[in-house]
Amino acid sequence: MEILNFVIAIVALVIAVLAFQRTGGTKDLRKSTAELLAKMEKKMREEEAAKEEKEKSQK
Repeated sequence: MEILNFVIAIVALVIAVLAFQRTGGTKDLRKSTAELLAKMEKKMREEEAAKEEKEKSQK
């Protein structure tokens, strides 16, 4: 019985891995994460530049 449970678990793991790869896997995850980080960095730089410009105009 334990062997049957183990075999079923292995089959389920293989199916899960195949489904994950079919939906894009880690490639899309890395790409989307990189895009989000780039957007965040750009926004933070714009906010920092606006803050510095505001400070200069107040002096």
